[in-house]
Amino acid sequence: MVFERICELLSEQLGVDAADITADSQLVADLGADSLDVVELVTTLEDEYNIVILDDDLRESLTVGEIVAYIESKI
Repeated sequence: MVFERICELLSEQLGVDAADITADSQLVADLGADSLDVVELVTTLEDEYNIVILDDDLRESLTVGEIVAYIESKI
C-alpha cells in the first residue's frame, strides 16, 4: 500500500508513469528528480503520513524501495 501511494506521488510530482516506477528506481538516476524535487517529496511525505523526516534521511541516491522501507518504519 505504501509503495503504491509513493509511486502515485512520484508520478504526479515528476511526470513519470507510475507503472514505470519499481522498488529499484533511484530518484535522480532513474526518475529524473533534482534536489528541489527531493525537498518537495519530503514535504509531501511528511504531510501524507504525519511524520517528521530528518534532512539526512532522504537523499537523492535512494531507491523507491528504500523510501518505502523508511516510511513503513516511521508509521
